[in-house]
Amino acid sequence: MQVWPGQPYPLGATFDGAGTNFAVFSEVAERIELCLLHDDGSETAIELREADAFVRHAYLPGVMPGQRYGFRVHGPYDPARGHRCNSAKLLLDPYAKAMSGDMDWDEAVYGYRFGRPDSRNDLDSAPHTMASVVVNPYFDWADDRSPRIDYHKTVIYEAHVKGLTMTHPDLPEEIRGTYAALAHPSVIGHLVELGVTTLELMPVHQFIQDHRLVDAGLANYWGYNTIGFFAPHHAYSSLGDRGQQVLEFKTAVRALHAAGIEVILDVVYNHTAEGSDLGPTLSLRGIDNASYYRLAGDKRYYMDTTGTGNSLLMRSPHVLQMIMDSLRYWVTEMHVDGFRFDLAATLARQFHEVDRLSSFFDLVQQDPVVSRVKLIAEPWDVGEGGYQVGNFPPLWTEWNGKFRDTVRDLWRGESATLAEFGSRLTGSSDLYQDDGRRPLASINFVTCHDGFTLRDLVSYNDKHNEANGEDNRDGESFNRSWNCGAEGDTDDPAVRALRGRQMRNFIATLMVSQGVPMISHGDEFGRTQRGNNNAYCQDNELSWIHWPDKAGGGEQDAEQDTEALRLHEFTRSMVWLRRDHPVFRRRRFFHGRPVEGTHDELSDIAWFTPDGREMTRTDWQAAHARSLVVFLNGNAISEPGARGEPVTDDSFLLMFNAAPTPQEFLVPVNHGKEWQLVVDTERAEGVAPGTGERVQAGDRLLLADRSMVVLQRPAD
Repeated sequence: MQVWPGQPYPLGATFDGAGTNFAVFSEVAERIELCLLHDDGSETAIELREADAFVRHAYLPGVMPGQRYGFRVHGPYDPARGHRCNSAKLLLDPYAKAMSGDMDWDEAVYGYRFGRPDSRNDLDSAPHTMASVVVNPYFDWADDRSPRIDYHKTVIYEAHVKGLTMTHPDLPEEIRGTYAALAHPSVIGHLVELGVTTLELMPVHQFIQDHRLVDAGLANYWGYNTIGFFAPHHAYSSLGDRGQQVLEFKTAVRALHAAGIEVILDVVYNHTAEGSDLGPTLSLRGIDNASYYRLAGDKRYYMDTTGTGNSLLMRSPHVLQMIMDSLRYWVTEMHVDGFRFDLAATLARQFHEVDRLSSFFDLVQQDPVVSRVKLIAEPWDVGEGGYQVGNFPPLWTEWNGKFRDTVRDLWRGESATLAEFGSRLTGSSDLYQDDGRRPLASINFVTCHDGFTLRDLVSYNDKHNEANGEDNRDGESFNRSWNCGAEGDTDDPAVRALRGRQMRNFIATLMVSQGVPMISHGDEFGRTQRGNNNAYCQDNELSWIHWPDKAGGGEQDAEQDTEALRLHEFTRSMVWLRRDHPVFRRRRFFHGRPVEGTHDELSDIAWFTPDGREMTRTDWQAAHARSLVVFLNGNAISEPGARGEPVTDDSFLLMFNAAPTPQEFLVPVNHGKEWQLVVDTERAEGVAPGTGERVQAGDRLLLADRSMVVLQRPAD
């Protein structure tokens, strides 16, 4: 076989139409062998003799897409100094664009012998591990372009590739649970009808199944166990794992873009699937452990701010290069539109503390590709000082955990929540205004993949995670949930009616709040996980969406289907109400006074007690207060349109009654003469657009216990 010198960059395997360039970084390696893997189990080893700045490289003419390969690194095995090289371990390319096969968790994939963690294991791991794959980078994108949805027009839908599509009856069985399913007209049609603008996919970077879960007959369903930052997860491909997963993913993105839907990836750059010192040797650990991982004072062990066994070394230039190269690759080659960063506080850790000006954020800020897409932080990790909501740099938006907690507390009846609720409803200026950010920095959500679903939030006081095999010890114990009077399933019509009302309250509150709303997949149908708030290992119907009959088929009973379809219609109506009215998606914070330059003398926002008085400090701080009225002035929007034109809208009154008893509300007398009812969460259908009753200033409305009403007044 011919071996040419090749180039040190780009790293990974790069096919150019005639052959493939291979390049891999390791500062500690003494020798590195590229191993071409054959279908009969044999391999051809080629030493990478050329080295530039610790990058070993070679070009192999005639090596085509679909070729499986790996690396064997010869170097020191000295865990006490942080080195774990072992040429008996076939290693995955950190820059591989695709990966093939699966782990079987034989003892050979570990660097030590079972029961003797200080020993060295020289068993060959090749028959038991995955392989990297050379891919063809060429793809017909046609006229594909990013929809580039402005944040103020964005509605995010968090979904799992498999969970969203696995039971959809309109999909051919052979593509269910795959990227191809995302491109199917039935799935795209559902998202478009719902009003979704942005699909946020739970991890699709190549991940592996945990040894412990495999032994327990479970699976790493969520996928927060990345081993390949450039490779789409092969199990979500309906076509194969020799590069077909790349083509299938690109096809899905192209189809979603054609429907005007963005694609955001939930990415895990804070740790890898190699885990702690007792984990397997699959890639980075064997290539250059000390350069890639954050080691403890005793270098045999890893610092862990993620709860997974290891954390990447964010002050290493090679780690930073790998992450930035990965992000650019997914934008430029895979055409994704942004990223949600799992446990993003870990990315900010250069030494121990969380530093909002760390090198990673500096690199993102100046990067001409990455800085222009949506960047969303999960602003916490499990390390000391890891809860960093409101502390990320101005370019970033954040999952607003305080919005989630406050809205849950309000509707479950916690006392003294009104003041903070007012802040969360109006975009959380206390978190974002001081550093120049705006309401759109707040990604608002009530539920997400982690925790109770929307239905379970109103059906369970306690978690029920027994199916996870951890004696119900896993998962959050404090969920700010309320079961409405019965734990779990019930036939009590009063409890079921209250649960439906509470779900509508949460959805309506989310959609009328300033910021960017995010829906968790299946919540529009009232999906349940039967009280499991940590379904990370449940790759089964417990976690998959159940599609009601009239939405495409299913096996739920008729009453459940009817409830699911009504909730779906209510959710759709609320999403479109928000999309149709800019007063719910302002780009600047409220002023709390008349806005200069607008033609309205009323304040842009006003707050009232149920009896029509303007709220006082005492009202805000009253522990018993659970009800209020909010006036949103559509004639006093301070930000101009895209071409500098004034933006005007209808005005709205939001009436919240989170009290456990019915409450009479007075329609304010000086903020509009006539209003139309457009939302009433007491009603199962929520009120169809244009059919609501008309009410006059000074009228009194009786709101049911724990319900919400929205009144609309046309713009002047």
